[in-house]
Amino acid sequence: MAATSGAVLNGLGSSFLCGGKRSQALLGASIGAKGSPSPAAGTRKLIVVAAAAPKKSWIPAVKGGGNFIDPEWLDGSLPGDYGFDPLGLGKDPAFLKWYREAELIHGRWAMAAVVGIFVGQAWSGIPWFEAGADPGAIAPFSFGSLLGTQLILMGWVESKRWVDFFNPQSQSVEWATPWSKTAQNFANATGEQGYPGGKFFDPLGLAGTIQNGVYVPDIDKLERLKLAEIKHARIAMLAMLIFYFEAGQGKTPLGALGL
Repeated sequence: MAATSGAVLNGLGSSFLCGGKRSQALLGASIGAKGSPSPAAGTRKLIVVAAAAPKKSWIPAVKGGGNFIDPEWLDGSLPGDYGFDPLGLGKDPAFLKWYREAELIHGRWAMAAVVGIFVGQAWSGIPWFEAGADPGAIAPFSFGSLLGTQLILMGWVESKRWVDFFNPQSQSVEWATPWSKTAQNFANATGEQGYPGGKFFDPLGLAGTIQNGVYVPDIDKLERLKLAEIKHARIAMLAMLIFYFEAGQGKTPLGALGL
């Protein structure tokens, strides 16, 4: 009987059943307490072990599938992580961090582009893929002007972002922001890559508040907004892909909608 009881207690103390070192420690303390006399021998202890939240899957109805359905290198910690990495691009943690940065930046540009395409055509009546060369456009530019602007301005901004990615906070200094007297406006107020926050990047206080002149991020709001942003960003990137196919056929999004 003693051997049987010992086997049962050892089984309850396994990581498979109690779910982690912390739970094992709590359970072991409770088991040890039962074996030693105490003044409160008549009291009972109830231990509730909280199970870890299951990882979300991009195909919820399918079980198994190995790394194609549930990649072991994706732990669900990233906003919008549903285990979709069939090519294994995120196996290397350094590449995973860079791909998330690239997805976030491309998604933000796509969201801005989708709004600009709809509003621009609704305002001027000119298809978005002809707006830069149409004489009736509000601000017509030649190809050389667009290319020069892209290389100079965007190249400068992107080079600073590239440097800051590998050396965080290196660009929030006076010499890196010559037009600003306060480099703190461009500092990362949340401490998370890609989500700087602060007075300059969150002027409406959607993910934080200003307390005594200092921006204080609200972690709960920030997490909800990060998830909402990446979902909308992915939809916008898919929309832009569709817009490109439509433009190849001479069609526009508003035209496809019959507007």
